[in-house]
Amino acid sequence: MTTLLLIRHGENDFVGRRLAGRLPDVHLNAVGCSQAEAVASMLHNEPITAIYASPLERTMETAKPLARDLYLSIQIHTGLLEVDFGNWQGKSITYLKRLKLWPMVQKHPSQVRFPAGESFVEAQQRVVAALEEIRKAHPENERVACFSHCDTIRLAVAHYLDMPLDAFQRLNIQPASITRLQFVDDRIILQQVNQVAIAPAEPA
Repeated sequence: MTTLLLIRHGENDFVGRRLAGRLPDVHLNAVGCSQAEAVASMLHNEPITAIYASPLERTMETAKPLARDLYLSIQIHTGLLEVDFGNWQGKSITYLKRLKLWPMVQKHPSQVRFPAGESFVEAQQRVVAALEEIRKAHPENERVACFSHCDTIRLAVAHYLDMPLDAFQRLNIQPASITRLQFVDDRIILQQVNQVAIAPAEPA
């Protein structure tokens, strides 16, 4: 029995405003750094045996406090990378909503390939292959943290729940949230979805 903890990176200045995609040098902001510490606080007593992360800065920075607290190294896995949004990368959400492809992204994502990027189908296959590789590397009652991105986590959960890809955006995966998948023999159990780590309040 293996449990995978799928953890979205914390907030950065792109969230809700621009599509960061795979742009370099997108770092956690102050809120995101507090969220990363909250994730570590929430999980530091759990028997986590390994930590994997997308190589992007915001995921690595979110994973760092947990790795510090558990004395574990962060293993980079490119399969956990954000969707390759191609030419959409870096654009504002306001601008993207005016494009003809936007309604297809929202209603029929299974039919979408991003210009000069990948399709949602390819992204789902990639992240599921990565999680299966990680799961098979940790088969004996292990608990593994995987730091990734909103759409990749939603695509993975949709796959394991046998949801149509066109419905994957109904899943809510907030920054610094934890989603738990447990693999028991041939069964997959969604133990928890979108458990948000609450950052400590600033002192008055």
